[in-house]
Amino acid sequence: MARARADLRMGLPVLITRAGRAVLAAAAETLPSDRLAQLCALSNDVSLAITARRAETLKARAYDGDMARVRLPADAGLAWVRAVADPADDLATPMKGPLLSLRDGTADLHRTAILLAKSAQLLPSAVVAPLEPRAVALVPQSITRIDQDEAMRHFDDPKPMEPVVSARLPLSVSEAGRLHVFRPSDGGEEHYAVEIGRPDRSQPVLARLHSACFTGDLLGSLKCDCGPQLRGAMAQMGAEGAGVLLYLNQEGRGIGLANKMRAYALQDQGFDTVEANHRLGFEDDERDFRLGAELLRKLGFSSARLLTNNPAKVAMLEKEGITVTERVPLIAGHTEHNRAYLETKASKSGHLF
Repeated sequence: MARARADLRMGLPVLITRAGRAVLAAAAETLPSDRLAQLCALSNDVSLAITARRAETLKARAYDGDMARVRLPADAGLAWVRAVADPADDLATPMKGPLLSLRDGTADLHRTAILLAKSAQLLPSAVVAPLEPRAVALVPQSITRIDQDEAMRHFDDPKPMEPVVSARLPLSVSEAGRLHVFRPSDGGEEHYAVEIGRPDRSQPVLARLHSACFTGDLLGSLKCDCGPQLRGAMAQMGAEGAGVLLYLNQEGRGIGLANKMRAYALQDQGFDTVEANHRLGFEDDERDFRLGAELLRKLGFSSARLLTNNPAKVAMLEKEGITVTERVPLIAGHTEHNRAYLETKASKSGHLF
């Protein structure tokens, strides 16, 4: 899986197989023109797999439920592929059709290609070329091979996080700080736990699941409330003498920094944060809060007082076996710059302010 993600980011195709069927799939964002021509030469049924969210924007039929297989026109080049996959110029060139969506056959391998692109933090779109059985034997051994069933098990049940190291880390909010680093066995992103004081494992711990926000946490962006929430949560833990902050590397609600910046560019065109995600082909929130529950268990906690305005975090921790005895509101960083963003979080994502 790690190699497949790396290959897609470099513009290389991967071979996805299931029950005698096979496709070559490449990320629309990184695919070069010469490899697009090679894929088109392999099959008469090459399509561009996009999510239903992106299909809705383009007025394309999503016959496959959560996704659509858009047939590549005979004269389609790389510019056409990028224009369908990337909404950057949607307002400047709104007419991209007519787009013909395939409705016959199965779409499971195409769906896996989209999930692989998402996991590589690329635009959720892939050029997919179905292969005849005899053609599979001609695929070079250097091409990464992915079994679809194994891939779906990976997405449905992520690899467990294993502790790598922990060390004392004096902090401004508490000299009794400790940083724990956890790493998944599949080569994915590392995640961190900041332990403040010496929390009693037999009592509900004051905890926060904080998703990484490079622009807010580090640069002091005024477009969100992430930085003030991070510092406010740590200050409250320091004031109470104990707590644990889980810093999860799920930038941009799980879509990655590059796609987050694409969403910001769309917001500058007048779309709100949810609409921008949908135009890119993502859901409102692509994060996996199961990671937070696992890290709490790894640290020895079974219950928490959760610092959050997001009821979805409470629900997911409860579902994963962590008892949430209290939702502790965390109101910080409200400015004129992020007022519309916070209103959208409240009205469309259910956040409580």
